[in-house]
Amino acid sequence: MEILVILVPLALMLGGAGLVAFLWSLRSGQYDDLDGAAWRAIADDEPPQEVPAKR
Repeated sequence: MEILVILVPLALMLGGAGLVAFLWSLRSGQYDDLDGAAWRAIADDEPPQEVPAKR
């Protein structure tokens, strides 16, 4: 039971740190453009270059 004296405050601090990190990410605009990153991942940047045949 003595371990609860350490684990309960530790769990509360870690939960609070996660909440602070989430709120920071909201305010810094991390979730503004959710679709843009998905389309950039699958879009081709450049067409493949053709290699000229050697003669």
